[in-house]
Order: sequence, then structure tokens, then C-alpha cells
Amino acid sequence: MRFLPSRDFARPPFGTSVTRADANIAAVNYHFGDKEKLYAAVLQHWLGEALKKYPPDGNLPPGALPRERLGAFVRSWLFRMLGEGMPAWHGKLMAREMSEPTAGFELLMTESVRPMSQRLGGIVRELLGPDADDRAVRDCALSVAGQCCFYRHAHEMIRRLYPEQKHTPQQIEHLAEHVTRFSLAAIESYSEAGR
Repeated sequence: MRFLPSRDFARPPFGTSVTRADANIAAVNYHFGDKEKLYAAVLQHWLGEALKKYPPDGNLPPGALPRERLGAFVRSWLFRMLGEGMPAWHGKLMAREMSEPTAGFELLMTESVRPMSQRLGGIVRELLGPDADDRAVRDCALSVAGQCCFYRHAHEMIRRLYPEQKHTPQQIEHLAEHVTRFSLAAIESYSEAGR
């Protein structure tokens, strides 16, 4: 189903998309009914695959420190958004849904975005300390998320400004370390300023 992450999801007729995927249109119609339901099923499938390959907890042990959990969260997010191969489709589809929502957007909100937001917010709250208010937690969590999303959404600009920067596994590891270090320093500074 390589046709779905292309820029033309909303444009080609359902039959054209199914034909490009070498699928039987009658079978697809029977199982999914229409393009939106097929797309929602694809989103759900690749979300599951991406989370299996890059779990948000990074398979850390239960007692891991909040700093370690933030690093694992950022690393898994960047690999889901920037990695290559089939599970990385989720990141590409999700990036598209954030900027050009389809009927599958609510599925992503329910099964991915809200749970990830709550997880990240919990980590940030622990880092900020017990007296942190909800707004500070939200602002810091959104700043971490914004850094991660930037590398996906600004991919073409970054590629042209810095052609040597590729999304190899080593480069994604480097970005994860950078975003984590930068975020931890900012959260620590934020926390100290609030005291």
C-alpha cells in the first residue's frame, strides 16, 4: 500500500489508489467500504507496528528516572517520525494528519496523540517537581513535542540548508540526545525560575 503516504492521498479516486496498490477493488470495498475507512485501517496498522518497533518507554525498567524516560520517549518519537522502512510510515502519515487532517485524525488523537501527550506530560511533571502548575507542564511538554515535530515538518528545508544531515539511525540517535539534553536543561531552568 505504498500509495497512501504520497502527497496525493486526498486526490486520486478510490479505484485508482486500490489499483496502484495491486489490490482487488471489490475485496477492498467489501472489507473497508471506502477510501477513508481503508486509510483509517492503514493508520491503525502502522501505529501498532511503529509502537512495537519503537515503544515510547524504550523498554526501560519500571524504576527508570524521569530523565531516562524523557530520553527514551524522545528517541522513540524521533525514530517513529524520521526512520525509514514500513513502521516509519506511521510518522509520515501522522505528520500529514497534523497538517492536513482527514477522517483518520480522530483515530490518531484517540490511539496515539492523547496517550503520548499524557505520558510526556507525566514525565515533564516529575521533572518540574510537585509544585508545577498544569500550564507549565503543558508548555514544557509542547516544547519537547515541537522540537521532535520540527525535524519531520521542516525536513525539506533542513535537507537543503544542511545536505550532510541525513536521517540515518546514527543521526536520529544524535538528534534524540540533543533534544533530550536541550529539553532537560530548559525544564531544569524553568523549574529553578519558578522557585
